[in-house]
Amino acid sequence: MKAPRQPPSTPLAIEDAAKSQMKRLIVNADDFGFTRGVNIGIVRGFRAGIVTSATIMANGDAFEEAVELASANPGLGVGCHLAIIGGSSVAPASEIPSLVDRAGALPSTLTKLVIKLARGSLTSDQIAREFRAQVERVKRAGINITHFDTHKHSHSHPKVMEALAQVAGEFGITRVRNPFERLFSGRPASQLTWAYWKQSALSAGVAPAAIEFKRIAESYGLKSPDNFYGVKLTGMLDSRAIRSIMESLGEGTAELMCHPGVFDDELEGARTRLKQQRERELEAVSDSTLRSAAKDLGIELITYREL
Repeated sequence: MKAPRQPPSTPLAIEDAAKSQMKRLIVNADDFGFTRGVNIGIVRGFRAGIVTSATIMANGDAFEEAVELASANPGLGVGCHLAIIGGSSVAPASEIPSLVDRAGALPSTLTKLVIKLARGSLTSDQIAREFRAQVERVKRAGINITHFDTHKHSHSHPKVMEALAQVAGEFGITRVRNPFERLFSGRPASQLTWAYWKQSALSAGVAPAAIEFKRIAESYGLKSPDNFYGVKLTGMLDSRAIRSIMESLGEGTAELMCHPGVFDDELEGARTRLKQQRERELEAVSDSTLRSAAKDLGIELITYREL
């Protein structure tokens, strides 16, 4: 005969058990510091809508402005958007020669990064050096880092995740995005586009790495939300899709990734496929009715601080 399950015996355990039975949602805006238009969009989504969190790019062209905006909006949780794809490195090129070219430029695409990793020409140690330099820059700016994620979800690769976890331990960071999206993404039928299917295929392609991600995260004591949304709908996120995701949420914590921004000349000239699409996502996350919908559905909007 099975012994009866014992209830939590400490106040902290009781609190954790209670939170696990709640529906909680982190709405994280990526690319904080990328351009001024992106910064404006993220702050607008926070002040007027459902954005609760953002991740800042230490190598972004508008990094300093993002730091100022973070200081002026202390309720916005700010994590570090670690970037080893696109732009220039923060660490000196001489310290990470297998990661960057002679000018200090990082691999321009995820494919180029993966090729380096597959060939064995890029080690986790050099990735960690660049991550460390980025985190140090963010901390020197006065940002209290809530969590880590990566540009283009590069930490879905085990070698990148290993470097991230190592640096997280060095800086006392205990929370990280789980970049593996569940099958259901809350998409409306109007968004059955080629881009959606392409992003769905890419998401499915990296899914096997989720086991290794979980192993590394557990070995370093890193926490992640229970579910993650946003990869398949990147550039296509609208109010209808967000409402659908909210309606699908079960108990526990989920993260919804978004990319709000104001499309301007600076963004037009930037190396990113998300241009006008950021305006669409900005309109979605700024929809004030979604806050009411979250309340009606019993969803608490939180930051990574509360995870």
